[in-house]
Amino acid sequence: MSSEKVIARYAERYENKLRLRIGENGYCIFFQHVKGCSVHESKPAVCRAWPFFRGNIIDPTSLNMAKDFCPGINSGVTYDDFANMGRIWLKKNNLLASDPTCEANTLVV
Repeated sequence: MSSEKVIARYAERYENKLRLRIGENGYCIFFQHVKGCSVHESKPAVCRAWPFFRGNIIDPTSLNMAKDFCPGINSGVTYDDFANMGRIWLKKNNLLASDPTCEANTLVV
């Protein structure tokens, strides 16, 4: 499917940014409660980067809030360790963005 068709079918504009549509359950249209991400193999970079979002890497308070609702984040990890691991992981997986005009700000660290 072309990028244009994917965007037309599955995306919407929100605060002047493109995002995946939200389903009736309030989650990403590709998220299924039992199975999780239904497009895991081809999900967008911003989804693959979670939980290493910019806010969680540059702000300890954001990381602590994410720990409260995300069971995938080790609740005992220190902010410094998490931030260092996040930068390494994003770089290793080619998800570290440097141009905020071309990537979601969540990937620019």
